[in-house]
Amino acid sequence: MADVDKSLPNVRQNITVPSEQEQMEVDTAIQESMPDPNSTEITENEDGSVDINFEPGAEAPEGADNHYANLASLLPDSILEPLGSELYANYTDYKESRREWEQSYSKGLDLLGFQFEQRTRPFQGASGATHPVLAEAVTQFQAQAYKELLPANGPIRTQILGQATPEKQDQATRVSNFMNYEIMNVMKEYEPEFDQMLFYLPLAGSTFKKVYYDDLLGRAVSKFVPADDLVVPYSATSLEDAEAICHMVKISENDLRKQQVAGFYRDIELFSPYAEESEVKKKERELEGTRMTGQQKDNAMYTLIECHVDLDLEGFEDRGEDGIPTGIKVPYIVTIDNGSRKVLSIRRNYKVDDPKKNKTQYFVHFKFLPGLGFYGFGLIHMIGGLTRAATAALRQLIDAGTLSNLPAGFKQRGIRVRDDAQSLQPGEFRDVDAPGGNLRDAFMPLPYKEPSQTLLQLMGICVSAGQRFASIADMQVGDGNQQAAVGTTVALLERGSRVMSAIHKRLYASMKNEFSLLADVFSTYLPPVYPYDVIGGNNEVKQQDFDDKIDVLPVADPNIFSSTQRVSIAQTELQLAQSNPQIHNLYEAYRDMYEAIGVKNIDTILPPPPKPAPKNQALEHIDALAGKPFQAFTGQDHQAHISAHLAFMGTTMAQNNPVIMTSLEKNIFEHINLMADEQVQLEFRDKIAQAQQMAQQMQQDPQMQMQMQSNPQMQQQMQQQQQQLELEIESRKAVLIAEMTEDFVKEQKEAIGILGNDPLVKLRARELDLKAQDNMRKQKEDDARLNLDKMKTLMNQNLQEDKMEQQEDLAILRAATSIEKQKMSNRAKIKNDKMKQQDVRILKGPRS
Repeated sequence: MADVDKSLPNVRQNITVPSEQEQMEVDTAIQESMPDPNSTEITENEDGSVDINFEPGAEAPEGADNHYANLASLLPDSILEPLGSELYANYTDYKESRREWEQSYSKGLDLLGFQFEQRTRPFQGASGATHPVLAEAVTQFQAQAYKELLPANGPIRTQILGQATPEKQDQATRVSNFMNYEIMNVMKEYEPEFDQMLFYLPLAGSTFKKVYYDDLLGRAVSKFVPADDLVVPYSATSLEDAEAICHMVKISENDLRKQQVAGFYRDIELFSPYAEESEVKKKERELEGTRMTGQQKDNAMYTLIECHVDLDLEGFEDRGEDGIPTGIKVPYIVTIDNGSRKVLSIRRNYKVDDPKKNKTQYFVHFKFLPGLGFYGFGLIHMIGGLTRAATAALRQLIDAGTLSNLPAGFKQRGIRVRDDAQSLQPGEFRDVDAPGGNLRDAFMPLPYKEPSQTLLQLMGICVSAGQRFASIADMQVGDGNQQAAVGTTVALLERGSRVMSAIHKRLYASMKNEFSLLADVFSTYLPPVYPYDVIGGNNEVKQQDFDDKIDVLPVADPNIFSSTQRVSIAQTELQLAQSNPQIHNLYEAYRDMYEAIGVKNIDTILPPPPKPAPKNQALEHIDALAGKPFQAFTGQDHQAHISAHLAFMGTTMAQNNPVIMTSLEKNIFEHINLMADEQVQLEFRDKIAQAQQMAQQMQQDPQMQMQMQSNPQMQQQMQQQQQQLELEIESRKAVLIAEMTEDFVKEQKEAIGILGNDPLVKLRARELDLKAQDNMRKQKEDDARLNLDKMKTLMNQNLQEDKMEQQEDLAILRAATSIEKQKMSNRAKIKNDKMKQQDVRILKGPRS
């Protein structure tokens, strides 16, 4: 039975009373254990109860109010040391899960052929050459993508969201000018690192960019991060759903000390750095031909692991509205030292004003081809096997040629050659000591064959397949039929470059994400107004310019990935515009062509057409005589223009030229239309103003909008009123136009009445009308004939192309048939020779 600590009833007990000194010691101990009333926080609630907090400072240490503070300096080692060990263990587990990816990538780097392999098998001095199909594909992609994605004037353009206004246009111009200026002039590392990234990307299949604000540099940075320096969990499929992102950062001892003194990292003592390189880094240094020696090993770089993780930190827990911890993990950036596992910094990874505490993303993933998991596929994965096969075939062909040119074999015992350790030189004869007999019978060379033509063809198939997949076997400008239609050339380019087009679109999407992050950095760290100097003047940008009204995009076109494709499309556009210039803008077609071929100062070569402007009656008459277009504008004295044109139409020069009469009548009707518009605006001014005011109130009053949405009858009634007003306006305008047209006809008859009564003039006018109609008929026939000729030419070109393709197919078939016949003949000859040799051996009988 358990012991019960209580007095038993009806039992006499001895009670010891403590002394006065003992009682004072007990009271003092109780008072010391009680909390300090000055440090106790008491909060009175509405129901009369109180909340007593004996340790109000325990929840938030001093300095934690600063959102950007280093929380590691506020936490004890009892929290930091287990956290550092746990994060380092997670990092090693993540890195171990992708070991096979690192090994595959490291072995694939050997296929670039940057180092010549000294081989001793199958014989000393065997060929160690590597076929350059992979290196060629990587170099071609890097050169093509670099030119398209990073033009000389900057990689950024802007797009206005919503309705365009002059203020938004100015804002978009300021944003694009400033970001291009920053990237091309201030961010000196951007261009070379982007160039380097485009070389890594087709090899590894994945590369990354890290966009952030650098405190030491005092500006935004977009840093290239190789795929082997960024580690994610095995279960991650993208940066957005990765529960952790670990970035391995190399930093010198001096730079680390600067960060510690500046307060960015904790000022603690770390172990001496040691030279540690991954398998991928060792392979890259080996291909580069460099290695760490001497004092460089002693002055190694520190390796920091920057972990973007979600944590529930003690003392910084996520709390609900009631102040109770919710247990939800929030985003943090924890930096630990790789050597000592010590935590250097812990910083919040969400915005100050974000109630949901969403993770701030710093990384952008660039993929060459989408893989089956987190990492993308590169050319090492896709054509690595073909490169190995082509390399093996190339080495066998070279070795076969070497053995064929320098034969080896057996010699009869007793044959001695003078200086047999040295090879024979061309034109040299050596003394040979032979015991007797024929010297030719004393030597037997091995039957080495010449390089195999079949092996050469197989190597060509492997190389062609690799080039076709990597889209580097583009048709040259001089190849093919020069008379071929441009559309055919574009189709051929598109068919041969579908892979490159898809890769270009993926890079475009990644760069858009990168520029969006860069704009967020500018909106956070720029002052309200930031002036900067440019060539020939001063510019400025405002912090509020980087808002949701402007979208930042790459200047590259996601549908055009090469200058060849751009020129072909522009040429097709120009050809179509020239085929029917009446419905096309030839100026824009020619300008697009000049821009596609990269011509500068286009306005000097192709002056832009003058914008239409109001002119007086005399200038309009001059344009009518010269056959130039002119038009009416709002605000002109329409009646004065009509009167002047009527007077000019009464002249003999105008009467004898139907083109002048047509242009003048066209301009008169334009003035009549504008006169009717202006008259209608005056007559319906009040109704139009009322309708506009009602529409403006609906846009500004959300309650009224909700009423309209909830009441379809009211919405239908307002639409009917709007339609009724438009019908009234159009009806009144039609009446005014009819009246003005009738007045114009009367005035026209009066203006030409003097000449209209003369029968000879009437006859002459009739002749001119018939002649004009005949000219118009001939012009239409000529245009139709010209269009028919162009269509025939295009059809002939297509037929000629089809014929040439058929001829090429027939030529290839004949060549294949001829080759097959030759092979069959050779095989028959070899078989016949073998049979003859067998017959001869049978006839000679066995050797004695």
